[in-house]
Amino acid sequence: MARLPALQLIAEDGTESSATRASAAYDRIRQDIVHGVLPPGSRLRVESMSSRYEVGATPLREALNRLSAEGLVQRNDQRGFNVSALDWEELPLLRQTRCDIESLALRQAIEHRTAAWEDSLVLLIHRLGRTSRSLSTETYIPNPAWEELHNDFHRALLAACPSRWLRSYSDALSQEAYRFRQVAAGRVFTKRNEHDEHKAIFEAAIEGRAGDAVRNLVEHYTRTSDIVMEGAKDLGHLDNAQGDPKAL
Repeated sequence: MARLPALQLIAEDGTESSATRASAAYDRIRQDIVHGVLPPGSRLRVESMSSRYEVGATPLREALNRLSAEGLVQRNDQRGFNVSALDWEELPLLRQTRCDIESLALRQAIEHRTAAWEDSLVLLIHRLGRTSRSLSTETYIPNPAWEELHNDFHRALLAACPSRWLRSYSDALSQEAYRFRQVAAGRVFTKRNEHDEHKAIFEAAIEGRAGDAVRNLVEHYTRTSDIVMEGAKDLGHLDNAQGDPKAL
């Protein structure tokens, strides 16, 4: 992954603001955690992190404390900070919660659909279908363009939902699910035709068939969860003998 340039954020008086530097560091570290650049369970040593993100120790700690409040980072008085481990026992509950929340949001989005909402989905499903998920056909190399379009598509599905709380909860659940998905993505990315699944959700949504759209969405997430669990087992994150999940 290409290294981002140093933080160049200047306050109105011409000096860098500590709060602004902390906010920028928060954004970058959060993205690296969500995308798996900083793996679950990895230590976040302040000295090395300051060098990596080219930010001072004080704004860095502020950023890590914010991430700790969100549950993405764990703070230990003796050991400092580390990326929160993935608890595989939570994946089925995460999937069910996401299905429940997004089903409600999608029904409301379809109820309040507009021509602009439909146009947005038409464009995204077209672009998503023309973009490969992996940069290689031989092995899985994440394609940032596909990941961005995929996230945009699922967000756009709910964009017409009038409840900002439902949209916000959906975003948070999506990012947490993404962390799980990335762990097993390399083992299972060829085992499904995701675009057909996305098209089925899309077509039902713009045609106003809320029941079909919700059912297709739930099936899509359930299949993803099942495949991720299968991949996690292959990677040794599950107890194959008893089938009990283990934290990473």
